[in-house]
Amino acid sequence: MEYLLCWRRCATSLLKRSCSQTRQLSAALHSAAGSAGDPGLGGQRPLSVRIVEVGPRDGLQNEPQAVPTAVKVELIRRLAGAGLRTIEAASFVSAKWVPQMADGAAVLAALPRDAGVRYPVLVPNMRGLRGAIDAGAEEVAVFGAASEAFSRRNINCSIEESFARFQPVVEAAREAGLRVRGYVSCVCGCPYEGAVRPSAVAAVARRLHKLGCYEISLGDTIGVGTPGVVRAMLEAVQREVPASALAIHCHDTYGQALANILTALQMGVRVVDASVAGLGGCPYARGASGNVATEDVVYMLHGLNVETGVELSALVDAGQYICDKLNRANMSKVAQAMLAKRQAEVAAAEEK
Repeated sequence: MEYLLCWRRCATSLLKRSCSQTRQLSAALHSAAGSAGDPGLGGQRPLSVRIVEVGPRDGLQNEPQAVPTAVKVELIRRLAGAGLRTIEAASFVSAKWVPQMADGAAVLAALPRDAGVRYPVLVPNMRGLRGAIDAGAEEVAVFGAASEAFSRRNINCSIEESFARFQPVVEAAREAGLRVRGYVSCVCGCPYEGAVRPSAVAAVARRLHKLGCYEISLGDTIGVGTPGVVRAMLEAVQREVPASALAIHCHDTYGQALANILTALQMGVRVVDASVAGLGGCPYARGASGNVATEDVVYMLHGLNVETGVELSALVDAGQYICDKLNRANMSKVAQAMLAKRQAEVAAAEEK
């Protein structure tokens, strides 16, 4: 009995401490936003964060079974209907290497061009850019790495050589009136080199920004980052690129994604990449979680009174739609909980 009472006292103390820390974190986020000069985002009204949905591209590209074009289009429609305004729709890469993305032009052609919704696409080279422009793309993305080994294995060239490829792509895209986003892979660690120096990440981010990329997405490709690692990395990057031009792209391999996103928010980052239902496994850790689930990110942000413009219930429906089509498990913890609650409510209603 004495042990049980002690356990209850400890649990109560921990719960109170957790609630207090959550309130303090929320206040710190809003205070930091106000002190950074974001008008109206301090104590006046909630902080706003833009979600970049990468599921239809980054999430689906490694799926072993071919996903029909109609299913991809319907998924994107549902995501837009849930309130997402930036949805990475396709990749104009070699169909030989990424057959799942061979229908990029058909996907773009079938999408409604609703006001306020953007459908960026990934392009690795000039050939990909020409295909994207012909398909009516309005925004493209280029991708590099902070690790030499990863760059050579992923895009078959050094970091220096990758910039020689990027430059004409970025210049041509901007001349055509397209916005260009830049990705940096392996910002916290590399599957071949191990730890990656923050200065190496900062150097690549600076060059992409200088080339003309309006936004740089910093990707923890293998999900090894922790809040401490992310903070050190962002401190280095923000000496070269302003926080207003940065996004954070976390994988949840070690369960650190949400904590890392919170760290980025505290440091002024206001754009978060995420993938509905956690689509996209980690190819370097078989069976482990890959992209952080959009549902989990939105739930956390709403709990901090952070505006996203996303309707969570509709987002969960979109995630379960694609999971059903792929016959795969939904990796979002929030979706799992909300769907289980719905089933329990239905069962309870039927029993009455």
